[in-house]
Amino acid sequence: MCGIAGMISTKNPVLESSILKMTNSLIHRGPDGSGVWINDGQTVGLGHRRLSIIDLSDLGSQPMHFQDRYVISFNGEIYNYIEIRQNLIALGCHFESHSDTEVILAAYHQYGEKCLKLFDGMFAFAIWDKIDNSLFLARDRFGEKPLYYARFNHQFLFASEIKALWAAGLPKKVNDRMLFNYFYFKSLYNPDNLSETFYSNVLQLKPAHSMRISASGQVVSDNCYWQIPEDYDPVPINDAEAIEKFALLLRESVRLRLRSDVPVGSSLSGGLDSSVLVSLINEIKGDIVVQKTFSAIFPQFKKDESKYLDILMKSIYAESHKCFPSKDSIESNIDKIILFQDEPFNSLSISAQFEVMQLSKQSGVKVLLDGQGADEYMCGYPGLIDSYLLSLKKNDPAKYRIELNELKTSHSENQINSVKRRILRMHYKQIFGNAMIDRMIFFQKKFSNMAFEKMVIGHISKSDRVFYNRKYIHHNLRNMLHYSTFKGGLQELLRYADRNSMANSIEVRLPYLSHELVEFVFSLPDNFKFKSGFTKFILRKGMEDILPSEICWRKDKIGYETPFINVKGKPLEMYYLFNLLN
Repeated sequence: MCGIAGMISTKNPVLESSILKMTNSLIHRGPDGSGVWINDGQTVGLGHRRLSIIDLSDLGSQPMHFQDRYVISFNGEIYNYIEIRQNLIALGCHFESHSDTEVILAAYHQYGEKCLKLFDGMFAFAIWDKIDNSLFLARDRFGEKPLYYARFNHQFLFASEIKALWAAGLPKKVNDRMLFNYFYFKSLYNPDNLSETFYSNVLQLKPAHSMRISASGQVVSDNCYWQIPEDYDPVPINDAEAIEKFALLLRESVRLRLRSDVPVGSSLSGGLDSSVLVSLINEIKGDIVVQKTFSAIFPQFKKDESKYLDILMKSIYAESHKCFPSKDSIESNIDKIILFQDEPFNSLSISAQFEVMQLSKQSGVKVLLDGQGADEYMCGYPGLIDSYLLSLKKNDPAKYRIELNELKTSHSENQINSVKRRILRMHYKQIFGNAMIDRMIFFQKKFSNMAFEKMVIGHISKSDRVFYNRKYIHHNLRNMLHYSTFKGGLQELLRYADRNSMANSIEVRLPYLSHELVEFVFSLPDNFKFKSGFTKFILRKGMEDILPSEICWRKDKIGYETPFINVKGKPLEMYYLFNLLN
């Protein structure tokens, strides 16, 4: 896990000092080492900040060279690098190190761009080819690792974070289209174009994309190397086979993500997803190593999950570490968090996550497994089931009545996610549709704080007051889950986790984002995601043998929430925009 940066210049020579300015802005991403490489003609430069996780020796340092042809700067982890390495050795490849970085280079040399399909991992990397005189950029399937780029002053610039582009001299130019959608709708991405950022002169490489840049700084190709189709016919499979395969895939994902040459712990909220991972790690490691877990606790808060933490801790072999975010600690950290995030965020849960990462660092644990990703494609959020129920209402009224009654029965005492409110919202979505819901939110926001609205809208021209294509409901569950996973919702959480962890020089790994696991779940019929009133049904069934039933069959869904909604007397988005625009 690291920070990467670099540039191609067609006018002025690339200087080491220029690359160092970029990488120095990323020192939090890699405090264990740094490196710079500039080609003989001083037209190309790559920089790197190292967080040592795999092969801690100097042989794992970057930028790394291979075959006197390729130079790489890589951020991330390839979890199946050992298996790929063994296959490459069988083909005659020779390795100097035991790092996954060298495996990327050897695989790229052997297979070209097709190597991306081999990688189970999170990554963003840049490879300069000395023979082709081209730069190859690639990003992992879900966008766990960031990669931004820009053109400025006859240069093509790229980096792990936007602040490194600013360090290279790129001016800040706020994207008013994004600003408009953030203020009114709390949108952090354009669902139709994930390359768009909050700065009009900065783009990001989309998840599951690769890009080739010529020596002149021009984009030669921009390719999507992996995708799950939005529409598909579910694969016929019986319940027992599906549950068994799901459990095998998740266990294998966890096993691979435990590979490390430094201590590995877990982020534990008390919810289903993180509790499953902690339990699986306990099963895999047994009593050999004491697993350390890290949690944020909010005593007396209605949505505090500490009682579930206590239940889980009684059933596993682990050492629990807890932090207690407060109004004071959040306000103390908020400006630092804004600095590290570079772009806006819309929930103070980010501050609790930041303190969990701080706690992990203080405890000497450099790698954390985390439960993000499961909700988006397994129907974990209560709002996602609306699309499922309404499609049943239209196409199978009898099954709709059964599912609706089971939802009402199973959640009749749920004080967190009111079933009455859920059903009411579902009907509102059906009546109004996506566009009208946007309009209603727009006018509600417009008149809720007219003085602040006037200040914000004064910065945005009429041509930039564009409504993005948000979806609050789809015509079926598959489409809704696809939208939730691939159109920005998941990317919001991935950005939070990457910046918060890297701010504290911590690596976060997400077992639920094994692409084989996600592909499999998407191939299943809807009843494996929602059934008998329960979301993430296949996860619950597949893991009920290792979880306490109170956790496995919890009926309430709690996001990673804090009791606080204001920052220094202002709602979060107002605090952020006030500082951005003044």
